[in-house]
Amino acid sequence: MLLLATAPSGLEKLWFALIGVLWLGYFFLEGFDFGVGILFPFVSRDDTDRRVAINTIGPVWDGNEVWLLTAGGATFAAFPLWYATVFSGFYLALFLVLAALIFRGMAFEMRHRRDDDHWRRWWDRALFWGSALPALLWGVAFADFIHGVPIGANATWTGTFFDLVKPYALVGGLSTLSLFTLHGATYLGLKASGDVRERAGLLAQRLAPITFIIVTAFFAWTYQSSRTMHHQGLVPPLLPILGIGALGAVAWLTHERHEGWAFMATAFTIVTLFTTVMLNLYPNVLVSSISPAYDVTITASASHPYTLTVMSWVALIFTPLVLAYQSWTYWIFRRRVRRPDEPLTAEHSSPIG
Repeated sequence: MLLLATAPSGLEKLWFALIGVLWLGYFFLEGFDFGVGILFPFVSRDDTDRRVAINTIGPVWDGNEVWLLTAGGATFAAFPLWYATVFSGFYLALFLVLAALIFRGMAFEMRHRRDDDHWRRWWDRALFWGSALPALLWGVAFADFIHGVPIGANATWTGTFFDLVKPYALVGGLSTLSLFTLHGATYLGLKASGDVRERAGLLAQRLAPITFIIVTAFFAWTYQSSRTMHHQGLVPPLLPILGIGALGAVAWLTHERHEGWAFMATAFTIVTLFTTVMLNLYPNVLVSSISPAYDVTITASASHPYTLTVMSWVALIFTPLVLAYQSWTYWIFRRRVRRPDEPLTAEHSSPIG
């Protein structure tokens, strides 16, 4: 049986857009968390520096991961067929992401529990790989969504894990890995002080050209695919151009110590990248590499309208509360983190313990 393609209703369009916003929020916020985890061995010269880097995200990293839980839960409730098909075909990749996130969370809590360099080194490795693997694999997954995976009739997965690691998907993974790493560098320049801040700025200047090349290649390939493949997305040419332009300014902004603007530039690039992906995906939620007839559409994968209506009211009530609480958290922890041996200034928080 084929999944019949009909025009999406207003509620289905709304929840496709809301799920896109949830993923955008996750990648914007968790992106710099991943970047800090990837970079903290390179911006640190001793354990105190490592604690400075980690403490820049310490109060907020677990709150940022709520966006992932919400995005996953909303996908399950609003588009259960999308959720089921992804977990059927991407189960090994998602298992690796889950394992990485678990060990990453444990590293935040465990590395300081014992005064032992060997103990800390193991948890530092867990923090590094627990940040790098999801940063890579999320890009691979979303690139696969739009470029096509082996889905047959009734959204049945017919491929293997190696069908997920095609050249386009790998470029997508390298794009998110490099972009999140750069995002973390600009965040450290904004939130750390002293040598950690200086090293993060130098790394950002070195990473920016590499990231620019990779992300530009992914944007170009994505836009070309949307015009030549059997599905037609809604990617406006201006959107990738704006993202590339913002990314191209990061090295200069960092060099000129405009750290806030550099962070906003990497954040804007992340938003344009994943907005491009979601617009290119519409009106599908998964593209079949076997036949256009097997594409999983918004309409075919959506829940009953009553479910979507109830979810809409819940989102209307609770989303502003969550946004207000998380904004308040960032405001409370807005100051820079410093070493205990640095002089305290107005822009600093208390020294790390």
